[in-house]
Amino acid sequence: MSIWSDRNGQTRPVTLFTGQWADLPLAQLAKKAATWGYAGLELACWGDHFDVVRAASDQNYCVALREMLGSHGLEVFAVSNHLVGQAVCDHIDERHKSILPEHVWGDGAEEGVRARAADEMKLTARAAANLGVRVVNGFTGSSIWPLLYSFPPVPERWVEEGFEEFARRWTPVLDVFDEVGVRFALEVHPTEIAFDTITAERALASLEYREAFGFNYDPSHLAYQGVDCVDFINRFGERIYHVHMKDVWWSNRPGLSGVFGGHLPFGNIDRNWDFRSLGRGKVPFEEIVRALNRISYSGPLSVEWEDAGMEREHGAEEACAFVNAIDFPASHTAFDAAFSEE
Repeated sequence: MSIWSDRNGQTRPVTLFTGQWADLPLAQLAKKAATWGYAGLELACWGDHFDVVRAASDQNYCVALREMLGSHGLEVFAVSNHLVGQAVCDHIDERHKSILPEHVWGDGAEEGVRARAADEMKLTARAAANLGVRVVNGFTGSSIWPLLYSFPPVPERWVEEGFEEFARRWTPVLDVFDEVGVRFALEVHPTEIAFDTITAERALASLEYREAFGFNYDPSHLAYQGVDCVDFINRFGERIYHVHMKDVWWSNRPGLSGVFGGHLPFGNIDRNWDFRSLGRGKVPFEEIVRALNRISYSGPLSVEWEDAGMEREHGAEEACAFVNAIDFPASHTAFDAAFSEE
């Protein structure tokens, strides 16, 4: 049964993921999001948007947060802790210091960082439960992402050990998610244990298909790789716990860089692919909406807005309008039923 089954028959709310807006105070962003037409926010666990430690221990903080959002006509359906989740399985280096809270980074020693990151994800589950949301989106990290290109040749057992390590490190975290009745939704994404359909299936299998673990479906990270982003929905329908609406453009012509990006920053003209404001890339949203209808997904459609070439407030407003326009409810009767003699 879908975690959103109680919303069957209701319009899917269009929300805004706040991760790319963490430079703005949440109260200011909430006011803007309401004027842009959003029904709610997907709260990032950085900036001042959602304090995991406080939310896990202070119910009054959660009540006040909901009341503030409600004063702007906004709801919250999910929180996201991508940055801390990344450190659970990654090989830790100086890059992680810039994305982790100080109390998680600590002295920077690898095993200590990984253990503290796992503890913080357990706390995130409790914080989400106190807030009254049913899903936490995020990353898992991966010890085997650096082995993606098999040269020098990578022994298969190394890959197997990577998935085993993922399961070993995330099982105690997911035990807490089960305890509090919240689901974890991995955003299938390069650098994670699952980055395409094949590895998504392998991640599920490594956890013995436990229900606490599913996916935050984001077509943009699949499409530019050449992965069938509609088929992903068809295959994993019951495990799609949340949906990101995000667009991407890719070139169909040979260029100066390929799918690996050429070490070029987003927005560089020589990139083979780049994220675009919704409706301005090549993601097949019409087919995605139809696939979501087939699996009876009735949860939020959360805009993760990224476009290096567009002013972001303009983009956020047009993206909300685009999603509202492209989404539609499923039919429960045949279009030619009126022709029946019965």
